[in-house]
Amino acid sequence: MDNTGYTPEEPIAAVATALAPAALGIIRVSGKNSIQLLSKIFSRPKALNEAAGNTIVYGWIVEPNVERSQDQKAARVDEVLVSVFRAPKSFTGEEMAEISCHGGTAVVTKIFNLLLQNGFRQAERGEFTFRAFINGKADLTKAEAVREIIESRTGASSQKAAGRLAGNLSQEIERVQKSLIDTLAQIEVEIEYPEDEETIADAYDQTKLLEAIAALERLAHTWKSEKLYQEGARLVLCGKTNAGKSSLFNCLLKEERAIVSDIEGTTRDWIESWISLDGIPARLFDTAGLRQTSDEIEARGVESAKALSDEADLILYLADISADKEDIDLAFLAERKEPVIFVWNKLDKLPQDQKAANQEDSQDQKAAISEAKKFYEAASKKIPALSGQVFVSAKNGGGVKDLVVMAKALLLKGQETERSQAGLGSERQKRLVEQALESLRHAASLQKGYSLDAAVQDIEDALDFLGELTGRVTADDILDSVFSNFCVGK
Repeated sequence: MDNTGYTPEEPIAAVATALAPAALGIIRVSGKNSIQLLSKIFSRPKALNEAAGNTIVYGWIVEPNVERSQDQKAARVDEVLVSVFRAPKSFTGEEMAEISCHGGTAVVTKIFNLLLQNGFRQAERGEFTFRAFINGKADLTKAEAVREIIESRTGASSQKAAGRLAGNLSQEIERVQKSLIDTLAQIEVEIEYPEDEETIADAYDQTKLLEAIAALERLAHTWKSEKLYQEGARLVLCGKTNAGKSSLFNCLLKEERAIVSDIEGTTRDWIESWISLDGIPARLFDTAGLRQTSDEIEARGVESAKALSDEADLILYLADISADKEDIDLAFLAERKEPVIFVWNKLDKLPQDQKAANQEDSQDQKAAISEAKKFYEAASKKIPALSGQVFVSAKNGGGVKDLVVMAKALLLKGQETERSQAGLGSERQKRLVEQALESLRHAASLQKGYSLDAAVQDIEDALDFLGELTGRVTADDILDSVFSNFCVGK
């Protein structure tokens, strides 16, 4: 798909909902005279053509070239509502309409084909959003946020994208650009009326330049956490057989996906599912128990567990708190480069203080937890990957909230951003911010021997990078990269 091949204002149509049986289906049209063209297959053409913007017209989609019977029902396709939008007050900035029909695949396909037969062409991927961009309804940061919202896996990730769609990133970039333009104005005065033609040091007030650098550094700092919310993390459950990995997998997933049994080697291969880790989307893997086995299939499962661990963002290593500590695979843990949370499982097997039959039972529980803590403390001195320990009961969910809190903290590493704070939403944005930063840092570091023109060039380069970020300065290949990843209908 080549965005340069788009024809502005050409009438386009697309099915905007999934082509699958549903209560409703939506078909969008946009472009010059699109409402007039749509009226050719609408039972009330006059009402549709005269409808004001932001109104809804009731009627039927009809086949205009089919001979109708006396009761006028033979040519009817479906009973619909048409939402009318008049330029420039529409998503694309053009004349636009949305047909809400019944969601049967045959009905939606029929209406769409009728549109193609009556003056519309099929929209390309992202063409509606592309038109919003070229018509000044959205900059590139907002356009990319549309795709982010569509692809969001958790409420938290969609809210972060919604902030960019609302313009928080655009506004932050505009503030930085204003600071840089003000700085350029000061430099131009110094160039016209120089006090010292041989030096740049102290020749102009760098306050706003340094403010711009600080603001861009804050934006660059947001990328790691924003990327995590977009793409998610890989969490791998591993440990010896019967440590309770499958039980914890089901507990985190909140459904019975993995088979749980006291028989060793029940899990012989890995399974995975997406979960929300307090807002962070995460691919959670349940793996075969780590042990030596003569069973060929189970042995392959053990190797898969090790391979998945090598690619994990975070490992949850489970151990039965009531079992022999010598059974813990320290050699496996010592090979880990990624952070590991040591999960002491099966707390439910220990006597609880409030339910203890006698003081001896209570002391047994305290002794087991104390022994586990000492074991971890000794192991963590030798194994750098160990990043924390938690005590849980996968059977009844006890301590799992503590595990989620610790896992989220390790993944973010203190780089969480506030929901209202502007953050970067793509690799493209990150690259351009870093390029702008490099130019501005160079401008701020220029010393004696450099003319003011050198600083001007650096600041103008930074403004070009920021202009490319929002779309004010954009090459065709960049537009193609942004919009070709959209679905049809957006």
